[in-house]
Amino acid sequence: MTRRLTRAGIAVLVVIVGWLAGFSWFLRTTAREPTDPPHADGIVALTGGADRVETALHLLEQGHARLLLVSGVGHAADLADLARRAGVDAHLADRVTLGRLATSTRGNASETAEWVRANDITSLIVVTASYHMPRAMTELSRALPGVTLYPDAVNPPALRNWRDGPMLRLLAGEYTKWLAVELGLSSLAPRGDLVAPAGPDRTGQAFPPPATVQQERSG
Repeated sequence: MTRRLTRAGIAVLVVIVGWLAGFSWFLRTTAREPTDPPHADGIVALTGGADRVETALHLLEQGHARLLLVSGVGHAADLADLARRAGVDAHLADRVTLGRLATSTRGNASETAEWVRANDITSLIVVTASYHMPRAMTELSRALPGVTLYPDAVNPPALRNWRDGPMLRLLAGEYTKWLAVELGLSSLAPRGDLVAPAGPDRTGQAFPPPATVQQERSG
């Protein structure tokens, strides 16, 4: 019995040390400064935090891609309001799709895959928070085999105080969620977070009906 307890204790210790080592890598990854992405067919912005939509709209305006999907938009948000906040011209409206049903990262990936197929996109710039990027890239890679993905991470202002309790908990939770996705556990989530085509949007594609861009969250 004592030998079994010793083995169990060692196993638990190995798991804890491994988690801490991985979390240290994760923190370094989130602290990297973003680099300018190359040109692509499309851009997807995953809502849920500051500056994501604004960054994506600026990339579209600067000619980094021909189309933009904003995935996980709320009912109260419209393109004119988003463009005004970002300080870009509303003439971009015919190149922007507002996806409104995704409520999770897995849902974002499903919504994005539908949009990619509808618009013959083979390369995609992914805009989300730096701490959310690893999980987003994993989910999108699985949903979009054959599509080249270029991450363009946003460092939210709150990340500067990552040692504060709330932000540190958010980062630890996001890292743990990413580990779960890497292990394939996100497929066990309820299918209610996935999306299905339902009605035309601004681009004329079959996409979900309206859903406010949310505050900073880990998605």
